[in-house]
Amino acid sequence: MDSLFSHAQEPAANGNDGAADLEPLVNSVVVPGGVAHAFAGFTDHTHLWWPLEDHGVYGAGSYVEFEENLILETADDGRTSIWGTLDDWQPPFSFHATWHPGSTALYSTELLVVFHPEGEGTEVRIFHEGWEGAEDPRAARARYAAAWPDILARYARFMGA
Repeated sequence: MDSLFSHAQEPAANGNDGAADLEPLVNSVVVPGGVAHAFAGFTDHTHLWWPLEDHGVYGAGSYVEFEENLILETADDGRTSIWGTLDDWQPPFSFHATWHPGSTALYSTELLVVFHPEGEGTEVRIFHEGWEGAEDPRAARARYAAAWPDILARYARFMGA
């Protein structure tokens, strides 16, 4: 039966409204060393391990850093791009930020990174959510679902894992 209201969506045939497509992403890696060492490697030395050639605004010649309350990429010619704004900074245990590399704050997702002791190392766990804030939520989630494992693997190699 057609809906009485022309703007109403028809129910999905399988009963799934697509909400599962926007579930938070959770990725983790264990790196050698203590929590403070892992936190510093992630936040103070991001420019040494982040794959800017594939996941940067300006490419391999740029520099990414955590500066005051921003995550910022700077091109070799001085142009800058804000990737996110830090709104909860709890070194060396966690940070939370809006996240919008290559876009504007209008289209932000949310990133929580937690550092937890794991044996003689540290588990670094990323929770990425808030997909409804992205310009194209499903496409953004799919891109990050593919990207985070590779990004964390590069961080782990940098940290000596």
